[in-house]
Amino acid sequence: MMMPHAYVAPFPSPNASTLTHPVVVTEDQIQQALVQACKRIAPTWPLDKSIAVNPLWGFVEQPIEAVSNYVAYLCGSTLTMPRDWYLEQFHRGQITIEALRAAMKRRSVDLSVEGWLALSSSAPSENAQRFHLFTDALDAKRDLVHQPSCKDVVTHAIGQHCASWFDQGQARWTLTPARSLYAAWREIASCDNGPSLLTGIDGIADRIATLPETHQELIALVCRRLHIGQHECETYFTALLLSVNGWAAWCAYLAWQADLAGTSDHHLAQLLAIRLAWEWVLMDTPTHESVVAEWRAARGAVGSAEVGTMDVSDKIDWIWQDALDMSWQMQVNQGLMQHQRSTQQGGVERSVSVLRPTMDAVFCIDVRSERMRRALEKSDPAIRTHGFAGFFGLPIEYLPFAGQKARPQLPGLLAPQIRVVSVANNPETTNHLFAQRRFRLSVSQAWERFRTSASSGFAFVETTGLTYGWKLLKSSLRGAKEKNIDMAALSDQEHGQLFPVMQGVSLEASIQLAAGILRAMSMTSNFAPWVLLVGHGSQSANNPHATGLDCGACCGQSGEINARVLAAMLNREEVRKGLMEQGIHIPADTRFIPALHNTTTDDIRLFDVGVDGLNDLALQQVKCWLLEASERIRAERAPSLGLAARDAGTLKKEFLQRAGDWSQVRPEWGLSTNAGFIAAPRERTAHINLEGRSFLHDYDCAADQDFAILEQILTAPVVVAHWINMQYFASTVDNLRWGSGNKVLHNVVGGNIGVFEGNGGDLRTGLPLQSLHDGKQWIHAPLRLSVWIEAPHHAILAIVQKHEKLRQLVTGRWLHLFCIEPTTGNILRCVLDEASPHPWRVEASRD
Repeated sequence: MMMPHAYVAPFPSPNASTLTHPVVVTEDQIQQALVQACKRIAPTWPLDKSIAVNPLWGFVEQPIEAVSNYVAYLCGSTLTMPRDWYLEQFHRGQITIEALRAAMKRRSVDLSVEGWLALSSSAPSENAQRFHLFTDALDAKRDLVHQPSCKDVVTHAIGQHCASWFDQGQARWTLTPARSLYAAWREIASCDNGPSLLTGIDGIADRIATLPETHQELIALVCRRLHIGQHECETYFTALLLSVNGWAAWCAYLAWQADLAGTSDHHLAQLLAIRLAWEWVLMDTPTHESVVAEWRAARGAVGSAEVGTMDVSDKIDWIWQDALDMSWQMQVNQGLMQHQRSTQQGGVERSVSVLRPTMDAVFCIDVRSERMRRALEKSDPAIRTHGFAGFFGLPIEYLPFAGQKARPQLPGLLAPQIRVVSVANNPETTNHLFAQRRFRLSVSQAWERFRTSASSGFAFVETTGLTYGWKLLKSSLRGAKEKNIDMAALSDQEHGQLFPVMQGVSLEASIQLAAGILRAMSMTSNFAPWVLLVGHGSQSANNPHATGLDCGACCGQSGEINARVLAAMLNREEVRKGLMEQGIHIPADTRFIPALHNTTTDDIRLFDVGVDGLNDLALQQVKCWLLEASERIRAERAPSLGLAARDAGTLKKEFLQRAGDWSQVRPEWGLSTNAGFIAAPRERTAHINLEGRSFLHDYDCAADQDFAILEQILTAPVVVAHWINMQYFASTVDNLRWGSGNKVLHNVVGGNIGVFEGNGGDLRTGLPLQSLHDGKQWIHAPLRLSVWIEAPHHAILAIVQKHEKLRQLVTGRWLHLFCIEPTTGNILRCVLDEASPHPWRVEASRD
């Protein structure tokens, strides 16, 4: 057989000659290594604004296989599943023989399927190369059965410090008023004898007290004392940050936000200094001289090897991963090929395209919307559904009524440009409700401080007695109502008087914004009488990761605000007049209705239907269609949630109970099983049951002459979908490192920062195990995102080549890119990653 050539990852590799002798590392070299190491860490968003992120976003300039090997070298984590899992998928038919043969051929493996299975069944080789931190070297010499791990002690100490420093109001006692994260750590840790008691290593606090006063001085000092060579700095720094990746990711988020605001943030460099200081403090003791010598020798031995080289075992696993991806791609390709465009049928247009639809419904491209679109279209053949990013193209942030801090309502890649606030019909009502809510919230906050403070804890129990126990019991028995933070301290009637409006946006700006959004939606003519703009949000109780089930395009919020703002704008008569001048004619009887899809219960709620004096009777048919669609989806989803077949009414009650059950660890499966992104006219996919696995974005290349909309799709929604896909992917292949573990053990940190698994340690990022696994098997199969775009291949390629990050995702095999040729319907695979003079290869053809 012929195995692929050994791939050497172009990551920095330490040079053995620099590790065993004192070297001089300049300040510039240290700074350059520091910047590069910090770039490797992907951000994590806070719990109240949770969005999915590729945890390896900082590595995407290299192929995914090389990154997998390099990260395994740094911290022992690979990006493939265990070999036995792939073999199980093959025997279950999830990996097909056809796909396996194609995967072997792509990587030049000349074996029969039988020979391949025999090779795969052999024991995987161990990864002999690891970059060991000094804490690893110490732990190798310790009795970890009877002694705590030094690495765990260090991680716990750093975690407790960061939780206190970054606290957002959860803690009742504030930390030292030191000027920086590093200075505060040095001040507090120099008085803390806990680490010495836990590790049995004397004098830790005293040695911390002698460290330099600034993090820059500390990093320079330790690099010189440890004889860290120029070529090793970045590797060492990256390994240190990955050892506390959760808190590093939080610091990276602060830097990300600062960059969006045009400022800078240095918490990540300070965190690195703290972790590096622990290495030096533990090393700087006479009792560890022999361990230090062995550690330095091991660094030199590993440094002389080729870091990132793929061995036979690695190649086997990646061929299996390719085959898993290809198995699903072949299935989808077959469905996409079954559609024949009307232009290829003698120019006869489909009747639904000519006749006016009975209803248009625009859904977020979220994979959970695919089921709802399918279900709704079954209610009436003349219903037309569309897919568009859930923030509906509005670059907004929303200031909750009587609130003090605005929240973003757009993807994390973007910065808001417009503020939205809520108002009533007149200033008097607005001011009255404002004062009422502020007063009630202040009383509620005072009560909460009393309930949770250490000094009044026993008094609270004695005062409330069994009353509070009855409140808990009621929540357990009947479940909680749907929670909306914007309704806190307001009655339903009061909240109903408020509606969101954009501040400081002129009529001309509104017209331009509306025209751009409608064109991006491919909705410029033939509007139905009813046009639903359907955002989505989730419902669950006692769930720190609740916003992770909401709209990723709205920065972890529901899409309600965006849908209501856009509907109000498109219903304005003066905006419609301006749109008509731009060639977009909206009939006078067309009404845009904002709505929200509850993805846990699959109900759809309509908003503002009385604002324009709409006749409720005329909406009964719309509501009937929505009700039918909801019933279809609940019946479809019930088996995956372990619910037996029931009548529609009983099943709805069970879904509602599940949504309000504070003990439920799986209120819904979220975006689990996501695998694809399709940008094409709905006719291309309407006949396919994609089982809630694909993001569907409507796109008509014939109406996009300069391909500006195509560029928006490829550079924004596709990247967001990739982040979602890779968060699920990484959380599945290694939940211990990239996921957040067992949610039953979670404790919220710092108000909204994140969670600990237990009472400390590193901040846990990614998805809980329960969001991916049902207790018996993985529900989410880790497939890399497959992207199908119906557009000329030259236009797609030009955009990919223009944008560096997009090009890296394609060439590095972080995602798969396909072109659906508009004229022939053939499907082409982009092969920029292969040594081929042609960037496209025919993947499926009608011939």
